[in-house]
Amino acid sequence: MIPTGATIGILGGGQLGRMIAMAAAQLGYRCHVFAPEKDSVAAEVSADFTCASWHDQAALSGFAQDCAVITYEFENVPVAPLAAIPDGRLISGRRALEVAQDRLAEKRFVAELGGRPAPYAAVDGGAADGEAELREAVERVGLPGILKTRRDGYDGKGQWRVASLREIDGLRIPRSGLVFEGLVRFEAEFSVILARRADGVIAFWDSAQNVHQGGILARSFLPPSQAVLDQVDEARALSRKVADALGYVGVMALEFFATADGPVFNEMAPRVHNSGHWTIEGAVTSQFENHVRAICGLPLGDTSTVGGQVEMRNLIGDEAADVAGLLGDPQAHLHLYGKAEARPGRKMGHVTRIG
Repeated sequence: MIPTGATIGILGGGQLGRMIAMAAAQLGYRCHVFAPEKDSVAAEVSADFTCASWHDQAALSGFAQDCAVITYEFENVPVAPLAAIPDGRLISGRRALEVAQDRLAEKRFVAELGGRPAPYAAVDGGAADGEAELREAVERVGLPGILKTRRDGYDGKGQWRVASLREIDGLRIPRSGLVFEGLVRFEAEFSVILARRADGVIAFWDSAQNVHQGGILARSFLPPSQAVLDQVDEARALSRKVADALGYVGVMALEFFATADGPVFNEMAPRVHNSGHWTIEGAVTSQFENHVRAICGLPLGDTSTVGGQVEMRNLIGDEAADVAGLLGDPQAHLHLYGKAEARPGRKMGHVTRIG
């Protein structure tokens, strides 16, 4: 068990790190953020901040020496430099990052555990015959589909919808690897969010139904539709297998499509997740507090939903500008992330309503 007063290291400086640090402070821990960006909203609420490149081994080593335990707030932290962190200090592990950073590796990993991802085919890209490879993948998977970069894509970035072979002509394929996925006919999208301790104890939150707009999560709500409720148990069973196979410690989210044939795996995130923000007010113990509890070896808190009906809406771009209007709603719990510049597609905060 990590004693109260110790320092938790957070790799990454965004809003997820900010909310982890706030939950950690409530339990009596200090936080030290490591991020390459100077403007870090996580660092604003942390005791210490190291601003350095992921590949700065000296800086990473110094950061690690100051921390009793280290976690990450997003899955695109480069894995190789993390060798500078002593074994056992990076409690959530490197394996989860390796799998989650590569969409192709992620799909294969889940399929080996008995999960069912959307139909897919690898496309190397960048080669002289890249277009021919894509056509072959389309023929194998079928249309319509989505061409995705294997790495670094999030919130709809690095994706191209392909509805016909005609659209392939002239499509500039990136030099990095890609994967072509068939579109899934689904009734609803939902998340399974769990917290896992090092001893294998797992707690699940109720699954929220998710609504995306332009590839970005717009809202999550509870209770979900019956289509989701009917498939949660099967999705949880796979999620448990994934967390156990990775030896993962902390909060993890897996996204699914509820289909006529059962849950179809979409993607995983080895971290606290946007679709779990509702747990701050909508559950007895939030995903952020339970993440801190898990990585520090503490008992997990109760994950029961409170209030019956819960809705979380992301505030994207200038939607967060009307602070007075949002706070004028007595049911609104407003969370702003402290970001200075509101850009289209940028998550500036969220608002949760209970009841």
